[in-house]
Amino acid sequence: MGQRCFIALGANLGDPLATVTAAVAALRKLPDTEFVAASSLYRTAPVGLKHQPDFINAVVELVAVLPAPTLLDALFSIEARFGRQRSVKNAPRTLDLDLLLYGDATSDDPQLTLPHPRLHERAFVLAPLAEIAPRLVVPGRGGVAELLLRCADQSVEKLSPRTV
Repeated sequence: MGQRCFIALGANLGDPLATVTAAVAALRKLPDTEFVAASSLYRTAPVGLKHQPDFINAVVELVAVLPAPTLLDALFSIEARFGRQRSVKNAPRTLDLDLLLYGDATSDDPQLTLPHPRLHERAFVLAPLAEIAPRLVVPGRGGVAELLLRCADQSVEKLSPRTV
């Protein structure tokens, strides 16, 4: 039996709408996973480095039999296929894939922190997550809907209807 996993997608360089859409398609084809759902696409203001283009964000739900570190490596491979360059924190990017949750697993490993350490304070992740899993509870943080209410001051614009 697999683990229920949630992956955040974000892009703001090149054609981010096309990139995020193509990345969702790539996630559908990941081996040893079952694709469950994809959120709508959202346009969001950058966090951290403010003087950069807006982001296109989404969240995907998978059921994975892969161990979490193997799934993370697969996400890094997809990022690389889309030209991801890792530079400074919060820099513009062609594609960012973050493993938000892997079942109820918690980890403080520097390579893989679960749940994602800033998930609970980012509307650009919580809004699409709440769309596909409104009753989800983030271990140690609380329900997604309540967490999203705490981020009400962050701008999130829904762009497209749900695709799954």
